[in-house]
Amino acid sequence: MKNTIAPALVDKIEIQVLVDNATDSLSSIPAHAESEFAYLDRHGMGELSGDALCCACHGLSLLITATRGDRKHTVLFDSGPEEYAFERNANRLSLHLGIVESIVLSHGHWDHAGGMLKAVEMVRAGNGLRPVPYYAHPGMFRSRARRLPGGELRPMKDVPSVDALTARGAQTIVTREPQMLCDGMFALSGEIPRVTPFERGLPGHFQKACDGSWAPDPLLIDERFLMAHVEGKGLVVFTACSHAGVVNVLKHAREIAGGAPIHAVVGGFHLAGANEKIIPETIAALLELNPHTIAAGHCTGWRAIVALANACGDGVLDPSVVGKRYVF
Repeated sequence: MKNTIAPALVDKIEIQVLVDNATDSLSSIPAHAESEFAYLDRHGMGELSGDALCCACHGLSLLITATRGDRKHTVLFDSGPEEYAFERNANRLSLHLGIVESIVLSHGHWDHAGGMLKAVEMVRAGNGLRPVPYYAHPGMFRSRARRLPGGELRPMKDVPSVDALTARGAQTIVTREPQMLCDGMFALSGEIPRVTPFERGLPGHFQKACDGSWAPDPLLIDERFLMAHVEGKGLVVFTACSHAGVVNVLKHAREIAGGAPIHAVVGGFHLAGANEKIIPETIAALLELNPHTIAAGHCTGWRAIVALANACGDGVLDPSVVGKRYVF
């Protein structure tokens, strides 16, 4: 199975950050990125105002396009926490969502799936109402909760059900197995092996069992990553929250891609809160994998961002923010 999901080589990957926690169009950025302000200027923004800009909020959504020769394929990776931000940002960025050929939900948390029904609706509105493939793991649909400092459990909003998605026109593919998407240009992982001794998941996370009781669920086995392989550069890996641990994610990506180098990792690393204690070990192991670009955002946390900046400099660290565009 390891060699069955190595993605085909592509010429280019373009990533539009549709939803992320932060906004920042003033900081200098490398040549492979474009700020929200610059992007909007290029698309005809006549006046700089709040009405023209994207909305930053707690969550993640990426619109990813792979190009090989004269062929392009586009995947939507997550949808952010709610419909307003997803719809507003897609409209502000003048995105034509009808080009989306597949949708991937990274894992079963509200901040990645809250805008999903609107996303499916907008994709189908732009593609002539054709069904859109939607990839999910069966464990994503269980109810989740987090333990508060006082010991009580705070339930999380459920992700949209298969029935709700189907009613909106999604063609759901619910499986634990890895998948090839879009003519082999994208590979979606299966369940991520946990091999590092320090990445132990999300402390205080629970899921509802079949009998209605709450059971500890720190590993979030339903989490998956998406990746592409840019010729002459290496793997571009999309990891929404890295509950499996970003090092586990990248090690598995290299393994199933036959040892290809990591060119870029994009997404959230969840090194905030209880996982702040593993920041030093994570960064040391991450830098051993020698990524060219670390586009960390969403749940990474400011302490980890600062530590990454100190460890690798802004030649490698290129934080993800809403409205930003990357080209690899």
